[in-house]
Amino acid sequence: MSKKFFSIDVNSMPWEEEPNEKAGRPLFKKGLVSDEETGMGISITKYPAGFINPKHDHHCAHGMYVLKGILHTSKGDFAPGSFVWFPEGEVMWHGATENQDVEIVFVTNKKFDIHYL
Repeated sequence: MSKKFFSIDVNSMPWEEEPNEKAGRPLFKKGLVSDEETGMGISITKYPAGFINPKHDHHCAHGMYVLKGILHTSKGDFAPGSFVWFPEGEVMWHGATENQDVEIVFVTNKKFDIHYL
């Protein structure tokens, strides 16, 4: 991660397709920040309508701030302006509702990993 100020025009960034074999379809990301020392990361993530990342856990905690759509999770549904935090090791699933995409700011506190159950 840069130790100097920087700015990113997220709207001009292309979406990067990220295949997800367990969900059976891709999700999309725009990487913003990644800290090589801690593994902390921030991205904009888009789950297409109907995309659900099935039951899993992580060795990192992560938060999601909803920008557009409804974030559909094992803990409930969250509208734009909502922030949700999943602690390290918690079993969860999350994604988009059947009828609309959801875009979130995705933040991890250390290196991201995922373990499907």
